[in-house]
Amino acid sequence: MLVVSPIMSATQNSGRLLNLMLAKPSIDRASELRTDPVKLDELWKSAKVLILAGDRVQSSSDALVLLDWTQVQGEGEKYFLGIDRTDGQSYFAWHVPALEIEDPRFVTLREVGANLSDLEAGLAVHAVALGNWHRVHPMCSRCGAPTRVDLGGAVRICDLDESQHHPRTDPAVIVLVKDEDDRILLGHQPIWPDKRFSNFAGFVEPGESFEQCVVREVAEESGVVVHSVSYLGSQPWPFPASIMIAFEAVTSDVSTALADGVEITEIRWVSRSEMKAAVASQDILLPPRISVARRMIEHWYGPGANEDLQGGDSWRP
Repeated sequence: MLVVSPIMSATQNSGRLLNLMLAKPSIDRASELRTDPVKLDELWKSAKVLILAGDRVQSSSDALVLLDWTQVQGEGEKYFLGIDRTDGQSYFAWHVPALEIEDPRFVTLREVGANLSDLEAGLAVHAVALGNWHRVHPMCSRCGAPTRVDLGGAVRICDLDESQHHPRTDPAVIVLVKDEDDRILLGHQPIWPDKRFSNFAGFVEPGESFEQCVVREVAEESGVVVHSVSYLGSQPWPFPASIMIAFEAVTSDVSTALADGVEITEIRWVSRSEMKAAVASQDILLPPRISVARRMIEHWYGPGANEDLQGGDSWRP
């Protein structure tokens, strides 16, 4: 068993934060309005509505389809998403059960997220996160009775024992590991397509800080002990209920690098020139543009990333 030291230097990394596609919402969630059902009903009657089918959003190729509230039909659950303070427009999601057959009008956030405006990305990530949680929490975890939506979708309430149930978010760290020559270490998971490589990541355990999780996860998956941990940013990742907290860290000893053989089956150190050549030859497939991992790699690569690291967008099968 590899024992690692939790001692490190953490910095705020001011001015070097990542530009993350799902972390730039421009909508005010106006949480103070959730306790006012009269006001919510008033806002609904002038709302633009995103239809959410299971975990899929109604969308064209490059934009969400937002309906007038009068166009919403059938049974569903209504979630208040917020208000655009620039023009007063209110936004809601209307959540219906997952589609039994494929409908090209509905796509996953993974498919369309990279093409959305900041406003649309904020609406979609909020709606999908709420929908994922509501779909799997129809019953009270205390007494087993049915629960109902309240506070504009922000909670579920059990009328039997009067308990409130709030959506959860699972924190996970993702780490860009560098050596002292500024190469980065990437890993391959066996559930990914061949040649797909990415950063190391894992969920924060109970009683663990983000920085401790960084050290532990990197050591467990790659055998490398890191220090000089710096924060890079965070992005909601509702697949189904995570938030990714991004860090970079440095190792002074590359000799211990070894894939754990379970979660990670192959690791590679790459320089910028090696990365450019590997992506061009498709010897390395990079994570999709919407992901934190892709932004971290581009951030490290620097100028020319958009041109040199094209293609290779690959999800798990």
